[in-house]
Amino acid sequence: MRGLDARVVHRVTAVIRIDALWLAVQPMDMRAGTERLLASVVQVFGQAQAHHGYLFANARATRIKLLVHDGFGVWCAARRLNAGRFEWPRKVGVDGLAVDLAATAPMTLTQQQFDALVLGLPWQRLTQMQVITRM
Repeated sequence: MRGLDARVVHRVTAVIRIDALWLAVQPMDMRAGTERLLASVVQVFGQAQAHHGYLFANARATRIKLLVHDGFGVWCAARRLNAGRFEWPRKVGVDGLAVDLAATAPMTLTQQQFDALVLGLPWQRLTQMQVITRM
């Protein structure tokens, strides 16, 4: 039975392929289901692209939802932190005031940064965390 389960998991993993990932800059009510998230994607982009993922967070950045169009249908996954917050991308301008991300240039995250983001780790400081500077 274990062999069958592993094959099924492998097939499911192969179906959910994400070639590009987009992060929502506006907070989303986490009561929103698949249809409302999809409507938000269509409103912003005009359509949901196959094998693209769309990541949303609530206003407190304690919960996230990922919407993925796999070419045949739509998948929705949710994650919440019991303590702390997700380090949601934001740009801080002059005098520490937040800048509207929608009005700035696109931000690119590496795979490591994305992995850290969805785990709730400080993804902006990954390079700093890889080096020990004092003892």
